[in-house]
Amino acid sequence: MQPDCELMIGEVAALTGLPSKTIRYYEESGIIESARRNDNRYRTYSQADVQTLRFVAHARSLGFSLKDVGELLSLYRDRKRASKDVRRLALAHLADLDRRIADLQAMRNTIADLAQRCHGDDRPECPIIEELEGAPNRRKR
Repeated sequence: MQPDCELMIGEVAALTGLPSKTIRYYEESGIIESARRNDNRYRTYSQADVQTLRFVAHARSLGFSLKDVGELLSLYRDRKRASKDVRRLALAHLADLDRRIADLQAMRNTIADLAQRCHGDDRPECPIIEELEGAPNRRKR
């Protein structure tokens, strides 16, 4: 592919693995710059745009928020960036992932405990239902 060629949104979608709708959303939300328009008003993209969208897609696949992706893109474009700023973002995201994993593990343990205590027979008594009907703060962790 030539570096200065103009690509249509469908081609960019195929090259990045992102749906066209997502690419338009990233434009509308300001994550990426608005695409140039050709004479018939279709969006056109450069190879640099494709690379940026691949960067965004990869960051999103790792769970970074749109806000964090915006910061990462700014750092990506700044060749005088300090790697400590990139690392700070990554470590904050890692801490958030660890919190979410702990929450999911606690939920999993609660459900596993309830499922184990449920007889799973024809009787109406069920600790799962009893737990769900109780106060949300009663959850065992």
